[in-house]
Amino acid sequence: MRLISLREHQTYECETPTAAVARAMKATKLVNTSLTLDGRLLLRSGSMVGAARIVAGDEHVELHVRPKIGIARLLWLLGYARDPRGWRTEPVGLTPDQDLVPAMAVAFATATSQALAPGVLQGYRTVEEALPLVRGRLREADQLRARPGLALPVEVRYDDYNPDVPENQILLSAVRRLRRLPGVPPATRNSLHRIAAALADVTPLTAGAPLPKTAPTRFNNRYQPALRLARLILAGESIEHVHGSTLAAGFVFDLNTVFEDWLTTALRQAIETRYGETITGQHQMRLDHDRLLPLVRPDITWWNGQRCLAVVDAKYKTPGSTPPRDDIYQMLAYCTTLKLTRGHLVYASAGAEPVSYRLKGSGVRIVVHRLDLSTPFTELNEQINQIANVIASVEVGSGVSAHTAGPDAAAKEGGYAS
Repeated sequence: MRLISLREHQTYECETPTAAVARAMKATKLVNTSLTLDGRLLLRSGSMVGAARIVAGDEHVELHVRPKIGIARLLWLLGYARDPRGWRTEPVGLTPDQDLVPAMAVAFATATSQALAPGVLQGYRTVEEALPLVRGRLREADQLRARPGLALPVEVRYDDYNPDVPENQILLSAVRRLRRLPGVPPATRNSLHRIAAALADVTPLTAGAPLPKTAPTRFNNRYQPALRLARLILAGESIEHVHGSTLAAGFVFDLNTVFEDWLTTALRQAIETRYGETITGQHQMRLDHDRLLPLVRPDITWWNGQRCLAVVDAKYKTPGSTPPRDDIYQMLAYCTTLKLTRGHLVYASAGAEPVSYRLKGSGVRIVVHRLDLSTPFTELNEQINQIANVIASVEVGSGVSAHTAGPDAAAKEGGYAS
C-alpha cells in the first residue's frame, strides 16, 4: 500500500500511478491532478481535508489531506458550530501533524470506551409488534385491520427497557463508519470492534437520516464527549467512487463550509447576546425584480424583523493586500439588494485591523476583517467580539442597541475609494 499525505493547499510531486488511480484521486475532491513536463504526477490539495482509499487492481493508495490549523482546532470549529456550549476547549491528546481519520478515530474510541466503562446506557423504548400474548396495551384498530376475526397473534404496544436508545445508536453508527475508513490504526480498530460488540443489541441509524437529538441528562452525561465526536464523524461527506474495477472510498470536510458554519455560530453568540435581533445563515434572496436570476444566499445576515441590519460573507482564504474583485462585487450586490450601506467580508487569515473600502457611485463601504484561526481561544474570542462591535456600530441611531463608535473609527480606509 502507498500512503500520500499532504496539507491543505500544498503541491506534491510523485511517481505517476495508473491512469485509473489518477482519475480516482481527482474524483475524491481532495486533490487536483496534472502531469509535469517529465511525466510525473502533480497533486494540488485545496480546502477539502480528509482521507480516501483507492483500489485499482493490485494498486492500493491511501490519500490524506490535513488542515493547516491542526486536527484539534478543526474538531473544535466543527463542534462549536453545532453546540457552542459543549465545545469550550479543544479535544486533548491530538497533535497538529496527525492525519484527520486516525486522529478522529483515536479520540472517538478513547471517549467512547470511557463512556461505556460503567456499563451500556439503557432506557425505555416504545415497541409495536405482534405477539402470541398480550403485553402492554392492545392496538385494537391495528388488530382489526391486520387480522379481523383472529385472536392471535395480538397487535400490542409496550415500553421495553433496553440499550437500543438514540445515544447508543449514534455511537454504533459512528463506529460502523470509522471501520470503513482508511487510516485507522490497528489498535484503534480493535477498540472499535470491542465497542461494536458491546453495542450488539443496538440498531444502527439509517444512512442519510437526521441524527436524533440527545439532550444532556444526568443519565447520559458520561456519553456527551463521545456523542459530540460521533456527530462530527457522521457529519463528514462520504466518498464513494466506482469506475470499472477502480474503487475510491473515504470521507472529507470542506473547510469553506466549516469556517462559514463556525463564524455564523460565533457571531450569533456575540451579536445576539449583546445587541439582540436575529442572526441568520444562508438567507435566500433574488438580485432582480423579474426573478429570472438564480437565488443567492449571503452567508450571514442580521435582521430586525423584515429589515436587514448587516450582511457578512465568510471567506476561507488569504486575500493578499486587497480583497479579490469578485468578493467585492459579490458583497456590493448583496448590499444593493438588501438596501445596506455597508457589507462585511471576513477572511480566515492573520492580519491587523479591519479596513474599509468606499466604493464609487454606490455609497457602499466594504469592511474587510481578518481572523487568525490558529490563535489561542481568548484571542480568537476577542477577534470575534471586535468584528461584532464593528458590525453592530453600523446601526447607530437606527433604534438598534449598538456599539457607540462609528464604523470609520473601527475600520481604516482602504484603496477602493480612489
